[in-house]
Amino acid sequence: MQGVLKFIPIVETISTYKKEYFRFDFIAALTVAVVALPQSMAYAIIAGVDPVYGLYSAIVLSILGSIFGNSNHLATGPTNAISLLIAGNMSVYVGKPNFLEMLFMLTFLVGAIQFSMGVLKLGKLVNYVSHSVIVGFTAGAGVIIALGQLNQLFGISLGKGSHSTLEKVAATFSHIGELNYYALGLGLLTIVVSAAAKKINKNIPGALLSLVICVILVITLGLDRYGIKLTGEIPSAIPPFTMLNFNLHNIGELMNGALVIAVIGLVEAVSISKAISAQSLQKLDSNQEFIGQGVANMGGAFLGCIAGSGSFTRSAINFQNGAVTRLSGVLAGVLVMVILLFMAPFAKFIPNAALAGVIMVVAYSMVDKEAFKKVFRSNKNDAAIMMVTFATTILAPELEYAIYAGILISLLLFLKDNGNASVRMLSLLGKEGGFIETDVQRTVHSPISIIQLEGNLFFGNSADLEEKLAGAYGTARVYILKFNAVTMMDITALEAIENFITRVHREGRKVLLCGVRRELKEKMERCHLIGHVGESNIFLAENEVLKSLKSSLHRAEILLKGISQPEPVAQTVEKAILIPAASAVSPAKRFAGWMEKFLQEPFYQAELLKTQAFGGN
Repeated sequence: MQGVLKFIPIVETISTYKKEYFRFDFIAALTVAVVALPQSMAYAIIAGVDPVYGLYSAIVLSILGSIFGNSNHLATGPTNAISLLIAGNMSVYVGKPNFLEMLFMLTFLVGAIQFSMGVLKLGKLVNYVSHSVIVGFTAGAGVIIALGQLNQLFGISLGKGSHSTLEKVAATFSHIGELNYYALGLGLLTIVVSAAAKKINKNIPGALLSLVICVILVITLGLDRYGIKLTGEIPSAIPPFTMLNFNLHNIGELMNGALVIAVIGLVEAVSISKAISAQSLQKLDSNQEFIGQGVANMGGAFLGCIAGSGSFTRSAINFQNGAVTRLSGVLAGVLVMVILLFMAPFAKFIPNAALAGVIMVVAYSMVDKEAFKKVFRSNKNDAAIMMVTFATTILAPELEYAIYAGILISLLLFLKDNGNASVRMLSLLGKEGGFIETDVQRTVHSPISIIQLEGNLFFGNSADLEEKLAGAYGTARVYILKFNAVTMMDITALEAIENFITRVHREGRKVLLCGVRRELKEKMERCHLIGHVGESNIFLAENEVLKSLKSSLHRAEILLKGISQPEPVAQTVEKAILIPAASAVSPAKRFAGWMEKFLQEPFYQAELLKTQAFGGN
């Protein structure tokens, strides 16, 4: 039983809860609920569904996310970027009788993917979606959202069915003669009030205040007579239970979009949790947060919810208003439902143009100008990734293409930057016993040459590795290859090192390997490299700094006594030509290198983290 309860963090919260916490949690929850009401309705419209489903999501996802999630302050519910992705995936079902069935199945699949990733402890996978991708996607989403609401802001009705953003903009301006000035006035009033409230005091719920003003104007002046579209009645303040149809064909159609939404949702949730925990000093478990987000979306699918994630705005408000525990999130969901019970009769008078104004303000805030400047100042690669993602978000027919494009360009630039192998030379400082590092150069005067290999050595930089090893080949009679700083090595890089060893041995000289981690030695054994060098010439990495290097130097001095003076380098050039180059590696071996890289890199990255944490030589 205890094993199950550890996956329900609120149990521990309740068992250690102090009554003095309640006042702070309640005040924070009330503030979040007031902000969540207009936001959730606006995000539902972005998703292309009735505002009521946004309200249901604000209730259910907030409660479940807080019960099962890890962060004490993360406010789960509908968000702008996730809603836009939902709209993109659901556009093909607009107007069809199974629209809601597919919508809730999409929510369930998003949750199932997130839950599975949490159970399998894949919390670190979200780190592979870079900050530049998220900044570019969020900004592009802001532009898409703003353009998509122009027709509502102008009070122009478009035909039913699926419309891309650019099609909606073109259709809106082609019907500009139908502009409803009353609707435009209410939309602009909403924008002005929201912006002014934010300027005066960030704690003023500008969006809610502007909607209340618009509702009052509609009721008192009867503005609905002038063709202003209203949201309509909310059928129930309590989310209704809906049974899902687990049809394999439907699941197959939605799986690709669900995967993208799940990953982006987790990136949002974890990023927000980390940002707040840096101030609250809470220790985070990203795997538990994955589980919390998964349970929230899976449970919400049965209660009329669209997929959601952590909201930065509401989470920041929750923290800034003094929330102490995760109970504030549960209270926020309950308070949204209570407020709805009293507001439901008036909600039908909310103008669509006013909600469009709220969405415009949200869309503007999604373009993080400071983040843009920071990325541009950092380096060209990050700027390129951000701009490619930004442009693809706006122009691509499917939003998930933007995420794929961002990740792909990140991978390509990473491979480009890692195309250079890190190889350094170490030289002894005489009797002092120390070492100095230098660039790769041909050793002429010293009988012992120490070559230090660093970083990831793989198929992408194996040609450069072989070139630098060739550049380090001189008149030395013993070569020591130092592996302490090598974090990962694939079969193609081992081929390059084997070629170098073959060349040295052909000249009657010796090669020693020092600082070899046990895992790397096992890999060398599988590739028959240990037998090539000799077991007595391998020195494993040890905790004492430079111990393996000193041991190998002692061994080198012993070997020197049995090695005659080599021929001059000029005389060995012709022989060196016979050594196969990295480019001559067979296609089969290159394919094996690719496969080994992808299958074994996670284990070597884990070893790198262990080495960084505990040291090693």
